[in-house]
Amino acid sequence: MAAIAETLAGWGNDLTASTIPDGVAATLRRAMLDAGGLMVAARGMDYVAAARDSVEVAGRCTAIGHAGGFSAGDAALVSGIAVHGEDFDDTFEGTPVHVGAVLVPALLAVAERDGLSGEDLLRGLAAGGELACRMAVVAPTAIHRAAFHPTAVIGALSAAFGVAVAKSLVPQLMVSAMGIAGSMASGIIEYLAEGTSTKRLHPGWAAQSGIRAAALAERGFSGPRTVLEGRHGFFTAFAHHEVRRDFGRLTNGLGETWELEGLAFKPYACGTMAQPFIDAAIRLRGQVPDLDAVEEIVAPTAEAIVHRLWEPKAEKVAPSTPYSAKFSVPYCIALGLARGAAGLHEFTGEAIRAPELLNIAAKVRHKVDPNDPYPDNYVGAITVRLRDGTELKAAQPCLRGGRSDPLSDADIEAKFRANTEFGAWPDALADRFQAFCAAAFTADRFGDLARFRT
Repeated sequence: MAAIAETLAGWGNDLTASTIPDGVAATLRRAMLDAGGLMVAARGMDYVAAARDSVEVAGRCTAIGHAGGFSAGDAALVSGIAVHGEDFDDTFEGTPVHVGAVLVPALLAVAERDGLSGEDLLRGLAAGGELACRMAVVAPTAIHRAAFHPTAVIGALSAAFGVAVAKSLVPQLMVSAMGIAGSMASGIIEYLAEGTSTKRLHPGWAAQSGIRAAALAERGFSGPRTVLEGRHGFFTAFAHHEVRRDFGRLTNGLGETWELEGLAFKPYACGTMAQPFIDAAIRLRGQVPDLDAVEEIVAPTAEAIVHRLWEPKAEKVAPSTPYSAKFSVPYCIALGLARGAAGLHEFTGEAIRAPELLNIAAKVRHKVDPNDPYPDNYVGAITVRLRDGTELKAAQPCLRGGRSDPLSDADIEAKFRANTEFGAWPDALADRFQAFCAAAFTADRFGDLARFRT
């Protein structure tokens, strides 16, 4: 009986541009544009500088927005950290996994290094992205419950598969690449305790791991065929044992239905599950002109996200770092009510110390709703109780930017432009990158990205 990785490799081997639906290709173009804008937006951040300055050897690959050349692995590391650094990047509903932050840096680096074609780039992004989304629905919530970051551990295998497909490795080597990446996957979620930078590391680390795993496989290094379903495989190591596995989600309808087409693009620069609560708060903003009149704010929530976005309470109501604030529903609700926005400018050292935001966040409490549809759907609802006894209610029934309420192309382009402006990129460079994304999948030979080194 074929192992799951062997079935995936057979599909990846047969994948051509003509078998990839137009909707999937369009999603991947959006993912590239979104990721590129975020690479630029974060290029001046200290955590990106730390990653860039840790590089020891120059190379011929580009980390967009940075001067000089890098090895493929180092370019992917720096770019992956930058894309995910402000938690403004694409995400997949289900077990939330950030696809573009891993696959775009990995595939751009390899395509540039090896002179791959636009079709190779498309095939690699499509194969790796689809695997990431399918792995996310095998055992929803189980990876987080086991204290791992899904993007980190899923990302390593999906990047390895994407790179192997883009390079047209034979199926046996694709299988080995995935198997090898299983031993490279890592990334725990203890960053939640104090808002430290390690979550930012995870997509870049996964991207470079995928590149390395494919390189090892190409040179004869072997990895286990049963890396996904084996007794000691991925879902034993990285997923809580009490959550049922449905391995059929990895291969059923492969090539006929595409999970990737439903990739979500964020309107707010914060954790995915906090976003519907922001929309709900913004709806009530005009009805609460005097924030001092607020007595209490109550939000029903899924039990599965309490440990990440609601606890520890002291940290969530008064985040110690801007990054911690991105994973605090109380702070995000306060932003919605007080500012009506949650972009890059709302998550700064100055913003998180604003008395009006902290006063509101301290009044927010949650109650577990056993009927919350998470992870099948991300919802947010709040009840604002005023001192005079008035109750105001609002709800957001889905993730805005997700499959039920997608952002338009114009929305994605506007976000890209706002992010490149935040990163102080000239309009001419933003124009060139947007044109590059539009035509990337039809290029005969990928060429270099040196024009985006600044």
